[in-house]
Amino acid sequence: MDNNAALRQWNSIAPGWAKWEPVHNRMLAAETRELLDRAGVAEGARVIDIATGAGNQALMAARRVGPAGHVLATDIAQAMLEFVAEQARAVGIANIATFACAADDLPRDQPPFDSAICRLGLMLMPNPAAVVAAVRHVLRPGGRFSSLVMSSPVANPFFAGVPSVLRRHANKPAPASGPGFFSLADPAVLTELFTGAGLTDVTITTSDAVFTLPSVDDALAMIQQAFGAVRGIISDQPQSTQDAAWAEVRTVLGQWMTPDGFVAPTQFHIASGQKPL
Repeated sequence: MDNNAALRQWNSIAPGWAKWEPVHNRMLAAETRELLDRAGVAEGARVIDIATGAGNQALMAARRVGPAGHVLATDIAQAMLEFVAEQARAVGIANIATFACAADDLPRDQPPFDSAICRLGLMLMPNPAAVVAAVRHVLRPGGRFSSLVMSSPVANPFFAGVPSVLRRHANKPAPASGPGFFSLADPAVLTELFTGAGLTDVTITTSDAVFTLPSVDDALAMIQQAFGAVRGIISDQPQSTQDAAWAEVRTVLGQWMTPDGFVAPTQFHIASGQKPL
């Protein structure tokens, strides 16, 4: 997918992504704190957030750095950035700015950043090596980058199972390579991505979490409204094919219903590295 196609996709799903952002924030609360820790986000720091989406992690970073610090939230989709800016205004956060750009074309006319973060974006990039190289360029010497990505399909049956059902109904094979939920699931690949860009002190840790929602219907609605790439697998098929596919997805989702609601296991890697001094 080129940048123009990505722009169309993310602008189209921005309202749905923003609607379901609180669910992601609950699931990723501990991981987001570690993401900021590993990037060295601290009071007074300058932080850049790559592929910010609905921007919860950027707002968390802005609170951490305080009035003396600054956060630049970047995303290819202007609709996402407008939501982030609106959220910042609503809670009185003034030390955050937004900038529309592709993740591999970060602004180079600004003072260098102390920290860079990317939450669940790097794995979806067509050229993640170019993204990490761009991040290295905008960091100061000694600055740190941390990224949260998904681990293996086995550890993420919810995120692996739903696309599999849709591909079968659409008669589309799984891509052999390229961007996707699990493109950076192998810690060795993730490590090479960081070291290949010239980052040092590269560390990968793995964290388990749970995806919780009130019901299967909520889980289905979230997939359809917020997961543009997943919805796109089946959206070009006849309506009867789409209806059958989503009906099977709903049945599959039922395996994660518990007395406490929908609870699906998930797992992430947090990768971090430093630009050499």
